[in-house]
Amino acid sequence: MSEDDPGRPAQRENAGRRAPRWLRPAILSVLLAVAAYQLSGWLFHNLRGFLGLLFLAWLLSITLEPVVDWLERVGMRRGAATGLVLFSLLAFAIGFVAVFGTLLVEQLGQLLKALPDALTAVTEWANRVFDTNFSTGSDLLRLTPETVRELVQRFTPGVLGVVSSVVGVVFQAMTMLLFVFYMSAEGPAMRRTISSWFPARQQQVISTVWEISVEKAGGYVVSRLILGAVSAVGTGIFLMAIGVPYWLPLALWTGIVSQFVPTLGTYLAIALPAIIAAANQPIDGLWVVLFGTAYQQVENYVLHPRITSKTVSIHPAVAFGSVIVGASLFGAIGALVSVPVVAVLQALIETYGRRYELVVDPTGRTKPEPEPRDDEDG
Repeated sequence: MSEDDPGRPAQRENAGRRAPRWLRPAILSVLLAVAAYQLSGWLFHNLRGFLGLLFLAWLLSITLEPVVDWLERVGMRRGAATGLVLFSLLAFAIGFVAVFGTLLVEQLGQLLKALPDALTAVTEWANRVFDTNFSTGSDLLRLTPETVRELVQRFTPGVLGVVSSVVGVVFQAMTMLLFVFYMSAEGPAMRRTISSWFPARQQQVISTVWEISVEKAGGYVVSRLILGAVSAVGTGIFLMAIGVPYWLPLALWTGIVSQFVPTLGTYLAIALPAIIAAANQPIDGLWVVLFGTAYQQVENYVLHPRITSKTVSIHPAVAFGSVIVGASLFGAIGALVSVPVVAVLQALIETYGRRYELVVDPTGRTKPEPEPRDDEDG
């Protein structure tokens, strides 16, 4: 073909219109990113129960780590120390069930039966005193014989369902205990293994993050357990002293809800004992409210600062929002572990974050710049 061939300009023009070299790799990268996102979403949706169980096991393992470290320092092997701590916790749980299990089940069953009548009595008293017109009786809870029969049929499984539920709970408990044991017994080795995957400059960061997680999350759980135990014991003794029925389940309810339900837990914890006490004796309901208010002040100003001195302080709104997010992602387990996770994140932000001096005062006016200093006069 000669140079005057009219086809050559068209070929040159098509060659100039070829796609740039970066376009194909960019398209491939976008497709891989979309595929990875879809795959990770599918895995998270199908494995979120297991991931929540795994995270709960890690949280329990770092809660036990201070005790295991102390036993290791006094000469005990780490695996044996972890086994001893877990065995002690199981023995305590079995002993509690052996001593209070029958009483707890009996009082809990009586409490569930008496709760509608107690709510009715409190509602009738409120209608008389405050001249209100709230529904009472069966209309209060919208319970009829037909609805009760339907609920019983819906939520009472057969023999096979009971056996499968028990087996499932036992399997999950044994799985979590197994993970707790290995995460605690192999904690230092696991930390070294993870650190060895990163360069030397980043290993210090990993070590710091791990230490903060153990200190803040583990300290938060331990402090909540101690405060919950103190609250349950104090409430149980007071309820038993003034003759309030069902004192054991009400005390456990108060200790658990007041410490592990942020913001609203304090009010929910004392509301149920007050309703039950008021249904029995109206004056007892007032005494329960006064006791709950007084104990809350003691806890806020005496017990809480001393017990939680090594943990971070979380804003109530942040804690409440974290519980909602955790529950929506992982259910009950997510609601339980959400606040410790936020505590760890807040501690990491405080450690690696940077704050700047405000240039605007609270009134919105810009702060005046400092006057330049005259060295000759100074």
